Amino acid sequence: MNLVFFASVATLSIAIAVNIRKNKKTQAALEQDFWAREREANNTRRKSLEDLDYIHIPIEQFPMTLLEEIPKVDDYKQIIMTLKDLPIVNFTGISNTELKLRYGAPNIDLLSGYDQNYTLLVRTLQQWAQMLYDAGYIDEACQMLEFSISTGTDISSTYRLLCRIYKEKGTPEKIGSLYPVAEVLNSAMQSSIVRILQEADRSDD
Repeated sequence: MNLVFFASVATLSIAIAVNIRKNKKTQAALEQDFWAREREANNTRRKSLEDLDYIHIPIEQFPMTLLEEIPKVDDYKQIIMTLKDLPIVNFTGISNTELKLRYGAPNIDLLSGYDQNYTLLVRTLQQWAQMLYDAGYIDEACQMLEFSISTGTDISSTYRLLCRIYKEKGTPEKIGSLYPVAEVLNSAMQSSIVRILQEADRSDD
C-alpha cells in the first residue's frame, strides 16, 4: 500500500516538474519574442501620422449654456474647449510597441499624448452627460453619449446610461445600434460592455 502511495506521489511530482519546465520554456520564448519586437520597434524610423483617425469634437452640438451655475460643469466645458484644438486619437488596446512599429519610435511621445487626450475626452463626456441626465436634460445627455460611443469608448457606464436613456425615451430598439461598436472594441472591457447591452435588451425596467 505504501509502495503504491509513494509511486503515485513520485509520478505526480514528475508530472508537476515536467509541467513547470514546459511553462518556463514557454515563458522564456514569449519574453524573447517580446524583446525582439521591442528592439525592432525602437529601431523603426519616424513615419507619417496623416492616416491617423483623428477625432474632431463637435462643439456646436454640446450644451455649453446649460448648468452654468455648477462649477464642475464649467470645468468640463473648459476641458472640452481645450481638447478641441488638440490632436485626439483612440489607441485603446494598442501597445506602445505596436505604435512604434506602425508609426516609428520617434513618434511615441506624440502618440501617447494623443491617446491621453482621448482618455480625458471620453471620461469628461461621461461625467458631463451624467450630470445633464441627473438634472433632467436627457436629450442633451443622449447626444453627448452617442458621440462618445461613436469614437469607440470602452467606458461601460457610458453604454449603461445610454441604454437607460433609450428606454426612458421609448426607443429601446436603438440599443441594437450599439452592438456593432461594442462587438469590435479593442479593449478588455469589450465582453463586459456587450453583456451590458444584452442585459438592457432583456430587461423590461
